[in-house]
Amino acid sequence: MKQERTYPDVKMFIDGAWCDGSQGKTGAVLNPATGLAIGCVPHASIDDLDRALDAASRGFSIWRKTSAFDRYKLMRSAAEKLRERSGEIARILTLEQGKPLAEAKLEVLLGADIIDWFAEEARRSYGRAIPSRSEGVQQFVIKEPVGPVAAFTPWNFPMSQAVRKLGAALSAGCSVVIKPPEETPASPAELIRVLADAGLPKGVVNLVCGAPSEISDYLISHPVIRKVSFTGSTPVGKQLASLAGAHMKRITMELGGRAPAIVFNDADVKFAATVLAAGKYRNAGQVCIAPTRFLIQDRVYDQFIDEFVARPRP
Repeated sequence: MKQERTYPDVKMFIDGAWCDGSQGKTGAVLNPATGLAIGCVPHASIDDLDRALDAASRGFSIWRKTSAFDRYKLMRSAAEKLRERSGEIARILTLEQGKPLAEAKLEVLLGADIIDWFAEEARRSYGRAIPSRSEGVQQFVIKEPVGPVAAFTPWNFPMSQAVRKLGAALSAGCSVVIKPPEETPASPAELIRVLADAGLPKGVVNLVCGAPSEISDYLISHPVIRKVSFTGSTPVGKQLASLAGAHMKRITMELGGRAPAIVFNDADVKFAATVLAAGKYRNAGQVCIAPTRFLIQDRVYDQFIDEFVARPRP
């Protein structure tokens, strides 16, 4: 198939340069629509992770001194480049993740909007004055970047999840070592390319790929990393939170949701079925807010079922 030959050659991005793993180890990337291998993803060795950490440490020393306004300008430039490349990146995202092309393009464009939002937030890193109880004493809170961040992102929204973590860290003045999902590594890599092409100093963002447990264990426990951001399952989140706690690292987690959808007798059943079907079938159900069970009152049960099952049809 022509599709299978147009997937990009995935590389890691360390200290401003694209590279393979130093030991040459790779894993296959599969097209979920066909089950065929469409490319390879490199696996980072410990030496590669050390290079990424050293780069993030140096990058942080540069980026933290970059003014909020200059961070804002660079991020706004990156957002425009992402919009310009949205068609090609969406095609890559669909190849590796499987969602419809229209949804993939919306995700990429949303990513540009998220960068814009965080760029604006960079200009609003306000501190505050705290009233003192002693005469002649002034107390202020000044916001400072916490340091290099280790970020781990999931495969179901490979662009929007990566951009949320990168946008937040970059706007605050932090450097990042990000590990994308091994199932969908190319679209996050294109996001990194956009940031690099926008002029991000080398070392500020580093992309490493490979075995999730090996990378997370090494990065989270490493003294260079000062903050951890993870989106994924609750069981894995518990493990990473425990590891971060053992090293007194700050951590932000977005874990799985399991809330039911409830439809009462007095609901607008047709509207409820439309909304809930969209939420359930979106992204093949691989969404953290997708309903996992439905609680329907007796009087509207049959009507809801009829309306719901009709929704996926063309």
